[in-house]
Amino acid sequence: MSRQTFPTYSSSCGWNAMLPSRTPRPALGTDLSVDYAIVGAGFTGLAIARRLQELEPQARIVVLEATTVGEGSSARNSGFTGSDVLPRTATLEGAQKARRQTELMTASFTWLTDIIREHGIACDLTKAGSIRAAATEAGETSLRQVVEVAKANGIAHTVLDRDNIAQRIGSHYYRFGVYLNDTYLLQPAALIRGLADALPDSIALHETTPVRKLVRSGDRWKLQTDGGVVTAKRVALANNGFIPRFGYLKLRMATIYTYAAVTKSIPEHLRDYLGKNPAWGLLPSHRLGTTLRRIGADRLMVRSLYSHEMEEHPPEAEAKLRDRFERRWSELKHVDFEYVWGGTTAFTMNGAPWWGQLDKELYASGGCNGSGIAKGTMLGRHLADLMHGTGRANEIADTMGTASLIAPEPFRSIGFHIVSSLESRRAGLES
Repeated sequence: MSRQTFPTYSSSCGWNAMLPSRTPRPALGTDLSVDYAIVGAGFTGLAIARRLQELEPQARIVVLEATTVGEGSSARNSGFTGSDVLPRTATLEGAQKARRQTELMTASFTWLTDIIREHGIACDLTKAGSIRAAATEAGETSLRQVVEVAKANGIAHTVLDRDNIAQRIGSHYYRFGVYLNDTYLLQPAALIRGLADALPDSIALHETTPVRKLVRSGDRWKLQTDGGVVTAKRVALANNGFIPRFGYLKLRMATIYTYAAVTKSIPEHLRDYLGKNPAWGLLPSHRLGTTLRRIGADRLMVRSLYSHEMEEHPPEAEAKLRDRFERRWSELKHVDFEYVWGGTTAFTMNGAPWWGQLDKELYASGGCNGSGIAKGTMLGRHLADLMHGTGRANEIADTMGTASLIAPEPFRSIGFHIVSSLESRRAGLES
């Protein structure tokens, strides 16, 4: 297998750089025989491992992580999570489906927060709510549908005008918004590091251990790494957009990169431009829009841009993020970025994940589409049930849907650039 099975990044993760240094678990250095092997120590992979240990306390379980925990894709998101499901383009017809999805998410989110409390994981988990905001007339129309679905599903919310939003975030850029109470903000690198370090002793975690090859040999799977071969009865692929690099789901998902920047500390006399709310997060009305967050007392985060299968040239990504930041906070244009980084996620055509059994004793979960903390945890937890024999094969597909077919290469790349260009124009000032 010649294709690389994990992402490499040109910049370190800013969230991870804000934390004290951590000693990674050692790389695999010998051959190993286990009951379960999990590829990827992100939110999905760690949920699979922990749930399997709950179901089978005596099972031999290993998690293989290609990079170090805190530098992988799970740490590179915006740090939004919660259990309510309210899509960006919500419709009343989808309200009932969203309620069923929320039930699944709520149970797993409660499971996750119980782990955080039990192990004292310091990840700045804050129930700050979130703002869905629109800068354009089309965006406002879309968000007014979201408001109707929130009403139908009994989701607590507040409609915001331009002045209301400006009071909260310090910028008059947006014309209309809706505040949703049940969103949590957190430090994603701190969370994924904490979850990894809190794994039960019976679960072996090996970092800097990329799986180079996966083959079936007799009644076992063999996972080839640089330091040894893992022989496993059952395997879970939890490496999201890189699952196709093992030869599976090539026509179900693709890898995309997104980008984020965090400012240096903003001087105290300018902090009124950060808004009156001590913690807030803003999500765009359009999928190619810009996500914003206040981080602590004195920083802002901007997350935007998409590229297909490979990173954009870092100076170009930074310049585009800079433009988005300055359009919203022109008064702060002299404030430099301290951290700029990219991260991968899996894209599926219809927004649904792919979840289930790929082959004999081989399972996978991928396609979180940018909702990795809550959705990845839920999908991983239920995949463990399926692997153990206590879950239903169609459990997730019935509620979450399943990833539809996507065009093969080179048509996929051509289509991505065409659609991305069209959607960027439609997004307009939402970007």
